[in-house]
Amino acid sequence: MKKLLIYPAIDSTRLARIEDVSDQLTVCNASELSAALTEIKDADAFFGKISPELLAAAENLQWVQSPTASLEHYVFPELVDHPCQLTNMRGLFYDVIADHVMGFVICFARNLHRYIRQQTESNWQPIGGVAGKPNFVTGPGQVSEVDRSHLHLSDCTLGVVGAGSIGAEICRRAAAFGMQVCAVDPIATEVPGVVDEVWNVDRLNDLLDVSDFVVIAAPHTPQTEKLFRTAQFRQMKSTGYLINIGRGAIVDLTDLTAALQNGEIAGAGLDVFEIEPLPAEHPLWQMENVILTPHIAAASTHVPERHLETLLENLRCFLADKPFLTPADKQNWF
Repeated sequence: MKKLLIYPAIDSTRLARIEDVSDQLTVCNASELSAALTEIKDADAFFGKISPELLAAAENLQWVQSPTASLEHYVFPELVDHPCQLTNMRGLFYDVIADHVMGFVICFARNLHRYIRQQTESNWQPIGGVAGKPNFVTGPGQVSEVDRSHLHLSDCTLGVVGAGSIGAEICRRAAAFGMQVCAVDPIATEVPGVVDEVWNVDRLNDLLDVSDFVVIAAPHTPQTEKLFRTAQFRQMKSTGYLINIGRGAIVDLTDLTAALQNGEIAGAGLDVFEIEPLPAEHPLWQMENVILTPHIAAASTHVPERHLETLLENLRCFLADKPFLTPADKQNWF
């Protein structure tokens, strides 16, 4: 018989699904810290928000399931050193976040973010053109300024920093639009059918050199914190766009703001920020070449069920002594 402690307590519907996994499982759904401290003493497994206090009281803990995919705010030194296996909730958001990224890409390519602003002003003017003048090619080989101001995606390269489940799906979405795709990652070596060779992170500058859109899909780890600073923005094309749906701590906010103000990059699509919420007085709010969303790239009606299914599958693996679905590296936070 194995014992699973859940703290904080979860709703009765999810609890019933967990209890149905096995008759060889005892589940304690603790709503108070005092109860959790008592029950964790002989618990084999834990789901929820563990703390140094709870971990110190555990005598038999073998597995901890984080309720989050990101681990930078979950792990602590005692948990890193503890022999228990940590699992997380990665793999839930790959498709919806990839959709969000392609929304940014299409907006920038077709100037939709600027046309929406013009719409509120009843302003009929092609970006790159002159109000009242038609947009058409006047002769063989001639391209108007309006045409130059709108990107053809199959002419563009999209580079992804972090080729995990989210980054790989972004690569697939971009390839479906006819874009050239490249990626860097410390672990992944390919995105099957899309990227034959995922470069090691020491080739980040090569990715920045060739990419029209640079997408950060990496987790916050000791290695990625402030990975993007002035040097990286200057390595990008001046016509390039930065998109960050990974973690705000990866991009130095002050350096990014300066790069945009100085024209070192063409624009940015940001769902995550080094400071959240982004202060109302921050210059990014007023920049026409910036699209901001309030950390909602993962919003989806499908995520709650995926979240529960990941917990249930890891629980089945634990009870059957099989490899976990989402084992995490405590030392590196992913």
